[in-house]
Amino acid sequence: MRLKKIMLCVCIFSLMGSSLLFADSVSQKIRVLINGEEVQDGGYVIDGKTYVPIREFNGLVSWNGDTNKVQFLKPNVHIFLFKGGTVFGNVNKGKLKFNIFCQVDSLEVPVAGVKVAITDPNGISKDIQSQDLSEDKDNFWFRTDDFTYDFKVKGKYKVGFYMKMTKNSDYALISEKVITALN
Repeated sequence: MRLKKIMLCVCIFSLMGSSLLFADSVSQKIRVLINGEEVQDGGYVIDGKTYVPIREFNGLVSWNGDTNKVQFLKPNVHIFLFKGGTVFGNVNKGKLKFNIFCQVDSLEVPVAGVKVAITDPNGISKDIQSQDLSEDKDNFWFRTDDFTYDFKVKGKYKVGFYMKMTKNSDYALISEKVITALN
C-alpha cells in the first residue's frame, strides 16, 4: 500500500514538473530596453514572438472592451527650448529663465488636454504648464509662458510633452527633449 502512495506521488510530481517546463518554454519573460532605458514591465516571448506592453511606446492608448480593440495614437511632436529668442539644448548648473514651444501634427483623434513637465536626473518631476483643449484639431502649437527653473545638479533633464484623451483620463507621455546641465 505504501509503495502505491509513493508511486502515485512520484507520478503526480513528474507530471507537474514537466507541465511547468513546457509552459516556461512557450512563454518566457524578458528584459526590454527602449532607447537604453529598461521597460518597467518587461516583455514576453510567446511562441517565438516578442510582446511588449503598448503603453511603453509613449503614446495615447485607449481600450474598447465591446470590440476588443486597442487604439494607439502617436502624433508627431517637436519640442523647441527658447532662452529669449535663442534655441538651446545644454545649460550650466543654476537658474535659467526659458520657455518651451511644442509643435503637434498628425493628431487623428481629439484630445482633452496637454501638459509640459520637466524631470531632473534624480527622477523628480515638476509640471511647467498645462492647458485644456476644447477644439478638435489635427495640428496645433503650444507654447509655455516664460518660467525659471533651477538646474541644481549636473546631468540630463527631460522635458516631456503629455496629452490626455478625456478630461478624466491621466496624462500620457508623448515626446521628450533632453537638456544637459554641465558643470
